Amino acid sequence: AATAPRVPSTALALQNFDMNYSLQLGEAWPSVRASLLSEQKYGALVNGFADVERVTQELELVNAADFVSQGLQKAQRLQQGSVVEPAVGEQSASQEAPSERQAAKLPLPSALVTPNVKCYTFPRGDITRFRSARPNVLGILNYYLLDAASLLPVLALNIQPGDSVLDLCAAPGGKTLAILQTGLCRHLAANDISISRTKRLQQVLNSYVPKQVKETVCITSWDGRNWAELEAGTFHKVLVDVPCTTDRHSVMEEDNNIFHKMRSKERQMLPMLQLQLLVAGILATMPGGEVVYSTCSLSQLQNEYVMERAIEIAQTEYNIGTHVQDLSYFRTLFQDTFSFSSDCRLGELVLPHLTANFGPMYFCKLRRV
Repeated sequence: AATAPRVPSTALALQNFDMNYSLQLGEAWPSVRASLLSEQKYGALVNGFADVERVTQELELVNAADFVSQGLQKAQRLQQGSVVEPAVGEQSASQEAPSERQAAKLPLPSALVTPNVKCYTFPRGDITRFRSARPNVLGILNYYLLDAASLLPVLALNIQPGDSVLDLCAAPGGKTLAILQTGLCRHLAANDISISRTKRLQQVLNSYVPKQVKETVCITSWDGRNWAELEAGTFHKVLVDVPCTTDRHSVMEEDNNIFHKMRSKERQMLPMLQLQLLVAGILATMPGGEVVYSTCSLSQLQNEYVMERAIEIAQTEYNIGTHVQDLSYFRTLFQDTFSFSSDCRLGELVLPHLTANFGPMYFCKLRRV
């Protein structure tokens, strides 16, 4: 008898998303769906260990702009009471025009985002691709291409001089590289349970970071769920960028797809793994320190529900209180670059949009009391 044709993992992913996200996102889902199935947009994270002035000039010549500095300039204008023009081009209904109310909600500039990070993007609606990064005379590459939305969790960490930072699920290395760009960490621990992925992280650092800087990073392949056994209550800032359904990858690529039929149990266990990692991140944070949790999924089960359960477990099982930090000002600062959801109970969510095809990227910040 003929065997039934194998259903591609990408098709299984899309079926799953159609069923779940049409309920979660409602009328927004067809637009988000079309964007997920279209070419992703990238940003160029400028490598501060290369010739920054030359790199930024080259990027500006092709009409790219640093979205981080644009957002901070916008914050300054809002706080000074200047009139700010709305973003050029189409905006989603979830985006508001800047107002006095928004300005009142903005923290002081020094407390807005992690400093010294530059990431260039093309304007809304511009689908130009960045050319491949090139090495300087020392073999250091000039920029790192990544989904620009993946920098938002690093910006939310708001790293300050002398901070001790843990990147609990660090591979393949884009966020670790962004953390290093700050030049502010007293100590940076970069961990990933996968030895093969940790090798990829080391390759990224070899290509972008001078040897003397790379040697200051402690790279480990520990099971992040057990980090408290290694170092509990020691870090000022912890990034918990967890394994997830990687929604865009899952609808576009067969390779390493979490929706493969052989991986259904692994996929079902993702929220539990994410919860364990987030609780471990909270335990690794010193009192007064902060944790940023992030995924590249739209799923509430992997986003808000994990946050809510982790807060509850930290309190009931470990007697650790946490406060969710308001990150709504990210929408105000960066709405010209990204399309944000307005429906998150906790944290912020970047929605893929055809004119700004970044994300999905969910991020939420906790302060340990």
